Amino acid sequence: MTGAPITILVVDDEPPIRRLLRVGLTAQGYDVVEAADAAAAARQVKNDPPDLIILDLGLPDKPGHQLLHEWREEGVTIPVVILSSRTDEAGIVQALETGADDYVAKPFGVNELAARIRVALRHRLQQQGEKAIFQTGGLTIDLVKRIVKVDNVEVKLSPKEYDILRVLAQYAGKVLTHQFVLKQVWGPAADVQYLRVYVRQLRQKIEKVPDQPIYITTETGVGYRLREPD
Repeated sequence: MTGAPITILVVDDEPPIRRLLRVGLTAQGYDVVEAADAAAAARQVKNDPPDLIILDLGLPDKPGHQLLHEWREEGVTIPVVILSSRTDEAGIVQALETGADDYVAKPFGVNELAARIRVALRHRLQQQGEKAIFQTGGLTIDLVKRIVKVDNVEVKLSPKEYDILRVLAQYAGKVLTHQFVLKQVWGPAADVQYLRVYVRQLRQKIEKVPDQPIYITTETGVGYRLREPD
C-alpha cells in the first residue's frame, strides 16, 4: 500500500477473533482499531471514523444489524463487512438490505476477508456510472452495446437475462441479495423464483459447467455474486 494506511474498525465481542483480525490485517498493511460492543463502536465512528468497519452481528449490548441501521440513518457511509455465522442467513440478509457492503462467514480465512475488504473499498471509491466494458476471465460484457461474449464468442441473452447480468456486473465481487436483484430487474413485488429460473438459464449460457459455476456463484440463503473483474 502507498500513502496513509487504511484504518479498519473491528467490532466483535470475542477477544480471540479481534486478536486474529488485528494480527492478520496488520500484516497486510492496515491499521486496526477494536471495539468489543456497539457502544464503543458508535463512539469510535463518531470521534475518529475509520475507512472500513468489520461488524459482528451478535454483539452483547445491541444487535449488529440495528447498529448498522442507526449508522445508515445518520448518514454514515463507511463500508461495512459483516462477520457472522453462516447459519444466521436471515440476519445476514437483513444486514445487507440495511446497507452492509458484504459479509464473511465464521469460521473464516483472513485472505478471504481481505479480498472482501478490497472489494468494499474499491466500490466506495468508484465513480458513479458503469464502465463501458466489463471483463472477468473469458466473460466480457459490453455495457453500451449490450453484447455478451464468452471466450470471444457472442452469447445471445434475453432482455431479463441481460438485465440480471448487468446488475451483477455493476456490483461485481459483492454479494447481492435476492431482493436487491429482484427490485432492480422486476420491481418490488417480484417472486424470487423468477430470479432462480433466470440465473439457471444464464449459467447454461455463460458457464462451461453450469452446475459448477465460476462466474455467478450462489451465496446460500442470501443471493448471488459475480466474479470480480480482471
